[in-house]
Amino acid sequence: MEKKKIFVTHVFLDKYLKELKEKYQVVVWSEKDIGKEDLLKEVKGVTGIISTLTEKIDAEVMDAAGSSLKIISNYAVGYDNVDVKEATKRGICVTNTPGVLTESVAEEVIALTLALFRRIAEGDRFIRSGKYKGWEPDLLLGTGIKDKVMGIVGLGRIGRWTARMAGALGMKVIYFNRHRDEEFEEEYDVVYHTLDQLLEQADVVSLSVPLTEETRHLIGERELKLMKKTALLVNTARGAVVDEKMLIKALKERWIAGAGLDVFEDESRIPAEFFELSNTVLTPHTASATVEARLAMARIVVDNVNDALEGRQPASLINTDVWKENAKK
Repeated sequence: MEKKKIFVTHVFLDKYLKELKEKYQVVVWSEKDIGKEDLLKEVKGVTGIISTLTEKIDAEVMDAAGSSLKIISNYAVGYDNVDVKEATKRGICVTNTPGVLTESVAEEVIALTLALFRRIAEGDRFIRSGKYKGWEPDLLLGTGIKDKVMGIVGLGRIGRWTARMAGALGMKVIYFNRHRDEEFEEEYDVVYHTLDQLLEQADVVSLSVPLTEETRHLIGERELKLMKKTALLVNTARGAVVDEKMLIKALKERWIAGAGLDVFEDESRIPAEFFELSNTVLTPHTASATVEARLAMARIVVDNVNDALEGRQPASLINTDVWKENAKK
């Protein structure tokens, strides 16, 4: 019997790729990025697609794959790159990799906060430029984080871990979420605020929300002007949660003190204005880039494929209605 075909859009599965190849015919795109034209060719007749957040898996891709396509296993927590409604309509399972990069992303939030408050990147550039000649009492004075207010927008797994870490470092934690969690509030001494209240009071605003139509440009001109002039914005969620043009204006005109950004609206064309701003710390979408997180993500991706194709409901199935409908047949 001919093996089912799986197309993998990037070389990233490490030792788990061998496991896949024992069961399926696996084709891996070996170049850095795959364009839409090549993607449409490569998915023809596949049973599964293992994608990353950089590929748009839409109706056109599903059409190209054909009726054999049973699962889209996304190597990410976010899945705004996949047209889940279209997949559901066609009975295709869509899965993600939740839970395993929680700590690494929360660590990045704290790292960006410390880098900005303590002016770490500025200090590094200062030394490398040859300007440092010796200790001075007022050289690159920063700000401590103890007793500062960490405002977390989105109290999912990452938001919760960020709250725990910030609290452990002596910060006061407030949060905004669609739904309050009074049990979490009591256990970790965090306080619920409306979004406007949070923006007005926080010394650090950390974004931990998925990208949806509701959250697209959640932070724009009005929201940035509500923030303290001494406040920082940290975004490890999705670039489009922030209106970048307004953020650049806010940073240039010092509506806020600085921004730590791991994500951007168009990561292939990051606005050059960011590079010229000394009050930013920029990282290349690496908040989850730890060995531990990447291996755990790969494990889940492969498990999702195996489960879906062997008749078991994947543990991280997004569109659970598909499984219910398939079970009825």
